Amino acid sequence: MNQVASKAVGKGVGGRSRALDVDHYVSLRIRQRRIMLGLTQQQMAELIGVTYQQAHKYETGINRISAGRLYQIAQALGVDIGYFFDDLDPDKQSRPKSTEMMPQQRMLLELARNFAAIGNRKHQDAICNLARVLASSERAES
Repeated sequence: MNQVASKAVGKGVGGRSRALDVDHYVSLRIRQRRIMLGLTQQQMAELIGVTYQQAHKYETGINRISAGRLYQIAQALGVDIGYFFDDLDPDKQSRPKSTEMMPQQRMLLELARNFAAIGNRKHQDAICNLARVLASSERAES
């Protein structure tokens, strides 16, 4: 279980559940999914029918998200509501998922977007060949 997820299921003062940590974890998962889809906060706000400021507050955990709003967000981001709670249950035997995108994942998403924007097939082939050559030289060196 990752660090944020383990913190989210921890106990607060007096043995009470840390509801705020769970809210923060859900906010992180919303942000992660939005970025994976390449959406801006403004675009997501429009999809769920709120202002940019409200979408920002949802993602940063400033405002809590109601069940109905979470359902709308899940629909807009193309996931089930359970996606936002993955890794929270320590007894669950699912594979761990990172809560924040790694720098390499961000680069891969940017690369994929830019590659898709290249209209010239020969240029796309050249980039594929370049990546193949660089990867094979890395393997040869190690």
